[in-house]
Amino acid sequence: MNKRLYSVFIIFLFSLIPAGAWAYQAEGTIQGYHCVTTGKTCPLGKEDPMIAVERIFVLYTGDGSYYFIPNLDRAILARHIREKVRITGEVNEKYRSLKADIFEVKYENGWKETWSKELELELMNTLQLSPF
Repeated sequence: MNKRLYSVFIIFLFSLIPAGAWAYQAEGTIQGYHCVTTGKTCPLGKEDPMIAVERIFVLYTGDGSYYFIPNLDRAILARHIREKVRITGEVNEKYRSLKADIFEVKYENGWKETWSKELELELMNTLQLSPF
């Protein structure tokens, strides 16, 4: 009886966790918002002018959907324009946003983590900066 009660209790606890709280992982490329929403292919080999023109970058998943990454600085996203990336975090489907916990870039030999919340906080502590 104890095992059964324990199992019911565990299932009950997991039912209290909202569905959006689970880590979500999306792969795609970093693209300019304007290019994605107008359906235009942004010119290859023109990354610097494109970065100057675009103010907002998104993760384009290739199937017509995209996610805003509100907690990543524009400079981080611009540095990886048109590169294959993988972002892990909390997704909000209503606002098409993905709050990043980990940002990885695809290289020949696999994925390399280039940014994470932990790395940023560690650097802020090292430089004695306030996160706010």
